[in-house]
Amino acid sequence: MTEAKIKFGTSGWRGIISDDFTFLRVQKAAQAIAKYVKEKEKHIINNGVIVGYDTRFLSEKFAASAAGVLSANGIKVLLTKRDTPTPVISYEIIKRKLAGGINITASHNPSSYNGLKFSPSWGGPALPETTKIIEQYANDPKLELKGENDRKVLSLDPREEYLKVIKEKVDLKLIKKAGLSAGVDLLYGTGREYLDLLLKQNCKKVTVLHNYRDAYFGGGSPEPREERLAELKAAMKKEKLQLGLATDGDADRYGIIDKDGTFITPNEILSLLMVYLKKSRGWNGCVVRTVATTHFVDALAEKYGIPVRETPVGFKYIGEIMMQEPMIIGGEESGGLTIYKHIPEKDGILACLLVLEMVAAEKKSIREILKKLYAEVGYIATGKGSAILSEEKKQKLVKALEKKPPVKFGSYPVERLITMDGFKFLLGGKNWVMIRLSGTEPLVRIYAEADSDKRLAELVKLAKKYIYSF
Repeated sequence: MTEAKIKFGTSGWRGIISDDFTFLRVQKAAQAIAKYVKEKEKHIINNGVIVGYDTRFLSEKFAASAAGVLSANGIKVLLTKRDTPTPVISYEIIKRKLAGGINITASHNPSSYNGLKFSPSWGGPALPETTKIIEQYANDPKLELKGENDRKVLSLDPREEYLKVIKEKVDLKLIKKAGLSAGVDLLYGTGREYLDLLLKQNCKKVTVLHNYRDAYFGGGSPEPREERLAELKAAMKKEKLQLGLATDGDADRYGIIDKDGTFITPNEILSLLMVYLKKSRGWNGCVVRTVATTHFVDALAEKYGIPVRETPVGFKYIGEIMMQEPMIIGGEESGGLTIYKHIPEKDGILACLLVLEMVAAEKKSIREILKKLYAEVGYIATGKGSAILSEEKKQKLVKALEKKPPVKFGSYPVERLITMDGFKFLLGGKNWVMIRLSGTEPLVRIYAEADSDKRLAELVKLAKKYIYSF
């Protein structure tokens, strides 16, 4: 049986532990990265490369193995002392002017997975032109794999420096003065002793869940989606807490629950924080969102005079624009965001603290703040769906979408088609539907928005009907 190739997806290379994510393959990826940075980052290669890891099974061993390969190639390595959030890795790359960084993590994926994220010297997730080169090197049968050694591996504890920066980005005095109570679910991930520590220092009352390592994440995925945060909701109700906060396995994504137990979507949080930061900080610049992210952002941005930039799915594209022009905030519907002059990478810790600051400043619940914004630009219902198709039917669907895309969905004529990443059909007014095929699963993802919940349900149903016609 032919071994599957090492392939980087939307956010790094991921695979099943001991199946396609093995020590040998991690070493090959590390060797390819060593070759890449020695060729492309010659001017700063002596500054070294940082290597971190998450709380998954064997993550620290995989990280040590990758660090050993880099060291064998004559590269100085800063290996983190403990599991470390992805945004912390990004910050260290920028602060120390490193040649890049490796994080052994599968982020929010189930515990059977592990992965490898590579960030080049600019600190954001590697762009396709970079990962294509690394894939080519890693999958070359003639790749010369150097044996591990640790002669150039140094230990690093990056926590205090990162916390110092976060304290400069968030108005913790305002939070402390408000005397807020909060619950936080760290989902057994790397956010422990980062987010919970800052909350304990600045909130009147804090309830902390799952602030210890469990490589199996309590039997679920470490993803801060609504259905995963039932325990946090229960704790909030029992303790009468004002806000619920959560981060994923590598603390680059966030989840937010309002005081009445309502899950506030990342689409809504991005929109809320854009307006809050514009008002509270007075920043000028654009807002960046992915093509699958809400147009609530666009409606509010128009009202507040903020330019909107749309990118393909993947935070690397948001980071790329952030490096090119002033940006107030950038984010995506899957729960990642960053802000002006911060790192060009998702930061779930920062996101949670900014929401806390907004609630402290506004002296209102999140739903009350949302209601005010919807009153300004009109309600927008946002939803998702999915369809499972065989590979054969997926290919038929792709051909149809490329050669003869639908000109209407039910009674809704297509006014414009965006093919930046998938197929996004603008249907007039606030209505749109998007079809995006998974590159790794027999899955077709559906994103949609409408001016009412009823119309939204109708659009998702129409999209599924179209997909299943193949």
